[in-house]
Amino acid sequence: MIRRLVTAAAAIALLLCPAAAEPRHLRVASEGARPPFNYLDANNQLAGFEIDLTREICRRIAADCVFVTQEWESLVLGLENRQYDLVVSAMEINEERLRKIDFSKPYAHTPSALIAQRQSPLASADPKALQGARIGVVADGPQQAYAEDKLKESEVQRYATLEAAMLDLAEGRVDVVAEDKLAAMDFLHERKEGRCCRIIADLPQDAAYFGGGFGYGLRKGAAELKSAIDAAIDAIVADGSYRAIRSKYFDFDIR
Repeated sequence: MIRRLVTAAAAIALLLCPAAAEPRHLRVASEGARPPFNYLDANNQLAGFEIDLTREICRRIAADCVFVTQEWESLVLGLENRQYDLVVSAMEINEERLRKIDFSKPYAHTPSALIAQRQSPLASADPKALQGARIGVVADGPQQAYAEDKLKESEVQRYATLEAAMLDLAEGRVDVVAEDKLAAMDFLHERKEGRCCRIIADLPQDAAYFGGGFGYGLRKGAAELKSAIDAAIDAIVADGSYRAIRSKYFDFDIR
């Protein structure tokens, strides 16, 4: 009789406290080719910001997660074919992908930034502050579209590459360059041509131009898993864990 009561109590405890149940098993795919979001370390294991973030999410949703590498072109197809349960690979949330898979809420964005010469008086992305400024952009990129639509009182000059735009910035032929912030930081830190310049401001995070951010890819209909991941992202941001993970890989905010 006592044994039956203990067994019944344990069953009720599992119903009331799902976290006490057996952990769910999840296979998580990533390309491993976009540092610092995801990459292969010296032991050929997946590493990076997204991998650390995912491990923390898995811990909070009581999931036993196994990471697998997958070529970029096959990530969505593999998810649809149930080769794995989640994709985390700096994958932008967009309408085309949403027709095939679902996404969690965004866990990161890559901001766009303005770069100017170190002695430049410019210090803002406000259209009034940039009135009359010559803005260099890489042709056909999102920064070009934003500058032409939102900074109409500026002169937009198109370049084939970021390097070409930066060389003209160094020579004073443009006043600022608008570019993805991660690419801009890499150029400023890694190239001698970048010593002339600094980032002065971020452009507004406008989804119409810069996308909906990066999200976890899930199969259609995985509503319970999506809700659990969304709640975990919120909790990780709220208690400061997100910032601690992010600061290992980025010197700037990516939320």
